[in-house]
Amino acid sequence: MVQIKRLQEEGADIISVIGEIDASSSIELDLAIAKSVGEGFKKILVDCSALEYISSAGLGVFMSYIEEMKDKNIPMVLFGMKEKVANTFQILGLADLLNIKENKQEAKKLANELSV
Repeated sequence: MVQIKRLQEEGADIISVIGEIDASSSIELDLAIAKSVGEGFKKILVDCSALEYISSAGLGVFMSYIEEMKDKNIPMVLFGMKEKVANTFQILGLADLLNIKENKQEAKKLANELSV
């Protein structure tokens, strides 16, 4: 079960992911990111501090946006991952393909640098 909240802050859309992302709930994550892109946000931050678990389907959602974000010059930065979740990204090599930071402040800083 996942709960996704969106809030806008300093020109960035912040997507907070709460709970677990599995095959059935990954659709909600996909819709939230698609909405951010569709609404024209130039920076997308994903708050993973309340994310307890992510399956390969959830990881696939992030992977599916890498090229689109690059093409549209929209930085997407994930932050606040618990160690267990961060390890999943690390083991699969996704930490090298995605922008991941420790906290919101670092994520905002990187998003600002990347959106220039």
